[in-house]
Amino acid sequence: MFKKICIIGVGLIGGSIARASRANGLAQEIVGVGRQTPNLQRAVELGVIDSYELDIATAVGGADLVVLCTPVGTFEAIFKQLKPVWSEQCLYTDAGSTKQSVIDALKLVFKQVPVNFVAAHPIAGSENSGVEASKEDLFIGKRAIITAEKQTAAWATKACEAWWQTMGAKVSMMDVQHHDEVFAATSHLPHILAYSLVELLKNKQDEREIFEYAAGGFKDFTRIASSDPEMWSDICLANGSQLVKLMQDLAQINQQIVGLIEANDKQGLLDIFKSAQGAREYYLNLQET
Repeated sequence: MFKKICIIGVGLIGGSIARASRANGLAQEIVGVGRQTPNLQRAVELGVIDSYELDIATAVGGADLVVLCTPVGTFEAIFKQLKPVWSEQCLYTDAGSTKQSVIDALKLVFKQVPVNFVAAHPIAGSENSGVEASKEDLFIGKRAIITAEKQTAAWATKACEAWWQTMGAKVSMMDVQHHDEVFAATSHLPHILAYSLVELLKNKQDEREIFEYAAGGFKDFTRIASSDPEMWSDICLANGSQLVKLMQDLAQINQQIVGLIEANDKQGLLDIFKSAQGAREYYLNLQET
């Protein structure tokens, strides 16, 4: 499908994109770009990429697909490096977890969103990071969200959609604002809660005993606190307006629960817990259909 794919950021997602593209015959050549030579060398050794460059302008030469897979906070700087060598014949896309920040960065650099840039977000991942955690089947059966702008060229959107579908993803279209609202609630906030809980318990004087006797539920709930801190700090800042509102709402619910406990109000607690239980069962049923 593509003669040359250039992947900027060869970690879990970038590496998995490379593996999946190769496994499905979507690329004749895959070049990686990054800041750390040892990681890129390891990616070559693992057969994830064919070669690598430290200079973006050199790496994208002749590419017909360029994918940004770095933390979203780096996008503006990357777009500045891409601008002088931007090709109208190339498809540009990303795998960032926020979308308004990507659009804003493009407008800062290009004054508008280029017609051959298609913003995208694969809903797949792992608490592990780095190219060694990448998998060629990471996207099979998972959703990939495309948030194309009104001016996005039809050929670019279709090419991006076909690419993700061939890698096994279920593609959905969504507008930028709705995307950031949805994933602030379903992805970004849960990561903050996991980090917050572990940090809270870490600061307790008896942390050794707390962690020693922590049950499976603690391990399951906090699994995502092992995710890449740099990536998630960037996501929090990039989607800050949505996250702050959700965290304020959460604080209100938590305060309500505090009041019910202090009042020894079992029925009030049951009402909240049963409501949440029912909502989760509904979610699980949706996942099965």
